[in-house]
Amino acid sequence: MNDYFPAFEMGPVSERGMRAVAPEIFRGIYAMPAFVTIPTADLEASVDFWVRGLGFVELFRNPGNVVHLRRWIFQDVLLVPTAPDAAPADVPAMAVSFSSVLSELDHLAESCAALLPGSVSGPRDTPWLTRDVEVITPERTRVVCTAPREFDQDSPEAQSLLAAGILAPDAE
Repeated sequence: MNDYFPAFEMGPVSERGMRAVAPEIFRGIYAMPAFVTIPTADLEASVDFWVRGLGFVELFRNPGNVVHLRRWIFQDVLLVPTAPDAAPADVPAMAVSFSSVLSELDHLAESCAALLPGSVSGPRDTPWLTRDVEVITPERTRVVCTAPREFDQDSPEAQSLLAAGILAPDAE
């Protein structure tokens, strides 16, 4: 049995020290295995900070809903506006999303609800063509299990993604 897993070599930077070279920003589209979602009261100021300060690029914007930022491959951040009247205690400080498949969402929701009643919302369909289950964990972290869903190519959501070049015309 081989106990060696070459995970480090699979990352975007495997060289250490001053000889390491940062990879180019990756602008391709992929199913994100995990990503963070950060609520913000000032979306434009947050985008400016992440882009000019942290070196991310704006990959995609759904006006008023989400700005998708990326640096290297698998370094995805979604900035979302908070509700104007949201109290700080109502906005989780940390949110993380994990890729899932549709067939596991109901079980995840039921299991979490049984462990912590009132902790689950959803499943709900999103404008970016996923079905999501949101769980607030005991430590108040917002965890979203997100699965791609089937959709109508002529739907407004699909048309928005087509116009942005994110969805191929024949994808279904």
